[in-house]
Parts: sequence; C-alpha cells; structure tokens
Amino acid sequence: AADRGVNKADTATLVASDNVAGGKLAAKALADKLGGKGSIVVLQGTPGTSASRERGAGFTEGIKAYPGIKVVATQPADFDRTKGLDVMTNLLQGHPGITGVFAENDEMALGAVKALGSKAGKSVSVVGFDGTPDGLKAVEAGTLYASVAQQPKELGKIAVQNAVKAADGEKVAGTVKVPVKVVTRENVADFS
Repeated sequence: AADRGVNKADTATLVASDNVAGGKLAAKALADKLGGKGSIVVLQGTPGTSASRERGAGFTEGIKAYPGIKVVATQPADFDRTKGLDVMTNLLQGHPGITGVFAENDEMALGAVKALGSKAGKSVSVVGFDGTPDGLKAVEAGTLYASVAQQPKELGKIAVQNAVKAADGEKVAGTVKVPVKVVTRENVADFS
C-alpha cells in the first residue's frame, strides 16, 4: 500500500509519509511562529482516514509542549478547499480572536486563508500539510506560514522497490515511514 493504509486487507507493506512526525513538526512550526502563546483552530481531514488520524495525533501530541497555546476548536473539513473555507468562516464567528490555524492538508489551509482574508499571514498564521504546488505558492506569497511537505517522488520510489521485493518473496518491513519536511518562506525555493 502506498500513502494510505488499507482497511480489512492483508498488505505486505505500507509505504507512507510519516504523518505523526509531520503533525508534530506542524505543531512546533506554528508554536514557534506564535511565540508559544495564542488561540488556534484545527481543520481535520476526512474522519477515519489514516492521514487525518495520524496527522491529528501528531499535532495534538506536539502542541502539548506549548501550554500557552489553546486549541479553541477542532472540526472536520474533509481535506476539501471549499469545506475549509466554509468551516473556517463559521469558526471565525465564534472565535474571532484566533491567532493560528493548523489544517491537516494544504487544500483546507487554502480555504482557511480565503476565509481569513487580510488576516492570513498577518494576525493569523496558517500551517498546512502536503507541500502541494498551490500550497507552496501560498507559502511564497506569505498567506500560508508553512506546509509540512511530503516527498512524493521518494515515496513512490520506495513503494515500487518494496513491491518488487515482496513480489520476489523477499521480506519487507510492515511499515516504511518516508520523512516529511517543514516548508516556510525561507526554504520554499528548495521545493518549487
């Protein structure tokens, strides 16, 4: 299996981005940007998916190290840009003073940026996940503070290598974690 776990099926190996580590990296990046204090909201992916579960768990674990940061709302937006916009718009009604957003993918982060308007990148810092082309453009523009970038070429290469080994009857690890990296304006040129 590549990128996502498969429910109720036997697989030789799962090659996926290290989503838990990525969630922790997102928490650290956002907390550092906020100086360790503030009120934030979390936009979750599609409930039940391995990516949402793992990224969320990593972020929750990572943000615990910053007692000055309060998560005031957590809500699913199903990895969708339009839903990210709608959910963020609604959350802003009840939490107008937020200073940060963690979205479990760049699509929802970009929806949140649209909902935030001129606050995005100024009074509210947004961190996404995936390092998509649109996400990287927003990081470059400064509306998205950071994105936790996956390495799809590396993931694909390792998945194929493991598939060949498994097909040849060789023993492969049950899970192979591909590292992720935080992209900010300082290093975005390395990812474009």
